[in-house]
Amino acid sequence: MSQLSSRRGFLTLASLAIPAAFTKLQAQVAGSGKDQAEAKQGTVPESFPAHPPQLAREMVTVSHFNLNRVKELVTARPALARAAWDWGFGDWETALGAASHMGNRPIAEYLIANGARPSLFSAAMLGQMDVVKAFVAAQPGVQRIAGPHSISLLAHAKAGGDAARPVFEFLKTLGDADQPAEAALSEEERAAILGTYVFGSGPSEQVDVGVQQGHLTWTRKGTMGRWLFHIGDRVFYPGGAAAVRIAFKLQADSRVMTVSDAEFVLTAPRREG
Repeated sequence: MSQLSSRRGFLTLASLAIPAAFTKLQAQVAGSGKDQAEAKQGTVPESFPAHPPQLAREMVTVSHFNLNRVKELVTARPALARAAWDWGFGDWETALGAASHMGNRPIAEYLIANGARPSLFSAAMLGQMDVVKAFVAAQPGVQRIAGPHSISLLAHAKAGGDAARPVFEFLKTLGDADQPAEAALSEEERAAILGTYVFGSGPSEQVDVGVQQGHLTWTRKGTMGRWLFHIGDRVFYPGGAAAVRIAFKLQADSRVMTVSDAEFVLTAPRREG
């Protein structure tokens, strides 16, 4: 992250570290109504006794930006203060994690007051210097661990604004609390891999590789997009999943995408024309 040159620059949230798909989050929160309606009618939801997955997703989603809805959900189901959701490839995010990387102090404080488990990332955003220093002392190198979507610990402190500025300055002195630089990728290389990759005949069996806010994104139809981080030779990992590899190779005059996630391997050619 570049040196901040002004108070105004410091107060700007780490927007470049936040996937552009989050600008569409509000449109994604309406999915848990069926389970809630079934419960009201006395029908046992299929997910029972677990919370309905779409309710957990809504909780994590609104924890980025909507305090009123957060309060409604937690009032109805207190355990949702600890909800978590996998946005893709094991990019797990808790409700508190969402509030933390957005710098949303009111939501973060409300969640913690209602049973959310504080973390290093919430401490950095809230400006809790003693907590952050204790983590670093107890576990050397912990500052290099990335949060949800691969958002760095330093970016969380930046999102905390003036109240977290001492933590931000402390983390900068460590030298490695920010997102590592990506491998270079030319405009020509980027353009060569954009497009739609198809791995089946169903409407959702395809992946769009595009650009949002100047960053490459990987989006399976019907899901949230993932930012791609280049590690070299047109091989990437998706945000929040540094062990996953997504490679783009030219085979017999056709561009082919290969996704490797542990034992799972998906190969899809690009739709040409």
